[in-house]
Amino acid sequence: MPKIDAETQKLYDEINGMIQKFKEDQKSKADCSITDKCGDMGDVPKIRFSSKKILKGHINKVNSVHFAGDSRHCVTGSLDGKLIIWDTWTANKVQIIPLRSAWVMTVAFSPSGNFVACGGMDNQCTVYDVNNRDASGVAKMVKELMGYEGFLSSCRFLDDGHLITGSGDMKICHWDLEKGVKTMDFNGHAGDIAGLSLSPDMKTYITGSVDKTAKLWDVREQGHKQMFFGHDMDVSSVCYHPSGFGFASCSEDQTARMYDLRADQQIGLYEPPQKNTGFTSCALSTSGRYLMCAGIEGNVHSWDTMKQRHTGTLSGHENRITCISLCPNGMCLASTSWDQQVRLWL
Repeated sequence: MPKIDAETQKLYDEINGMIQKFKEDQKSKADCSITDKCGDMGDVPKIRFSSKKILKGHINKVNSVHFAGDSRHCVTGSLDGKLIIWDTWTANKVQIIPLRSAWVMTVAFSPSGNFVACGGMDNQCTVYDVNNRDASGVAKMVKELMGYEGFLSSCRFLDDGHLITGSGDMKICHWDLEKGVKTMDFNGHAGDIAGLSLSPDMKTYITGSVDKTAKLWDVREQGHKQMFFGHDMDVSSVCYHPSGFGFASCSEDQTARMYDLRADQQIGLYEPPQKNTGFTSCALSTSGRYLMCAGIEGNVHSWDTMKQRHTGTLSGHENRITCISLCPNGMCLASTSWDQQVRLWL
C-alpha cells in the first residue's frame, strides 16, 4: 500500500474521531436495550425452513437472485452469462436470457413481473421485457443504461418506469426507463456501494457500502437523511424492516445488526454461534421477527431479532452463498451460491 502522508493521516484521524464522537453521543441517548424491553416475550421456535427444491440450470457461480411481486417467479444471474427466470412452484425454467457480459453481479425483478434488470463488471445496467421476445425467442432488451465508472453492484425497480442503482464508482443513479435518462446521479458513499433496499412504501431506501456505513435516502432527493455506523468491515447487504421503521445489515466482520430509524442508531447485534463466517446477504421475515444471513461458509443463519438469539442454521450449499431473497409473501427463501445451485427453502 502507498505510504500515507502526514496531512492525509491527520484527516483520517479527524474523521475517525468524529465517528467515535457520534457513536458515544448515540450511546449516551440509549436509555435501554432491545433485550431489556423484550426479555419477557415468548421465544420463537427454531427456523423451520428446509431445502425443498434445487433449481439446476446454471453451469457457473450464481451471484444473485430476486423475486417478482407475485411471490412465484424469481430471476437468477450467473457467471455462465445467463439470466434464468424460474417458476418456483414447479421448479421449471420460464425463460433463459443470454447476456452480452458474463460478469453479472446483481439482478432485479420489477414488482409487476414485467421486467428484469441486471448488471455487473460490464459497468452498465441492462433491462429486459419478459413479455416481449425478439426474433430469436429471447426476452427483448429494452434499455442499456450506461455511464458508470465502476461495476454495478445493486439495482431495484421502483415501478416499471423507474429504477435505482448503486455502483462501484460510489454513485447512486435514478433512471427514467421510458426516456432512458438519469434523473439523478450523485455520490452516495465514500466507497463502493454494495447493497440497496427499498422501503415497503417505495418512498425511501437504504444503501450499504464498503465505507462501513449505511445511509437512508428519500427517492425524491439527493442528500442522505441519516447515516449509520457500527460495522468494522464492508457492509455487504441491507434489508428494510417490513414495518418501515428500521433495517438490518450484515458484513464480513461476522456480524449482522439492526438499526432503528427513529432512534437513529443500532439497536441489535447478531453473531453466529461460532465466529467462523462473514455474511454476504441478509433478509427479514414478513413479521420482522426472524433475521436471516447468508454465510461465506455455505450456511444460512437465523436469529430472533427481538431477543438477539440464534434460532438455527440452514445447511445444504457446498460453497459460499452469494445472495438470499425472501418472496414477498414470506413463504419461500431462495439462495444462490458458488456451488452453481439455486435452493428454495420452504
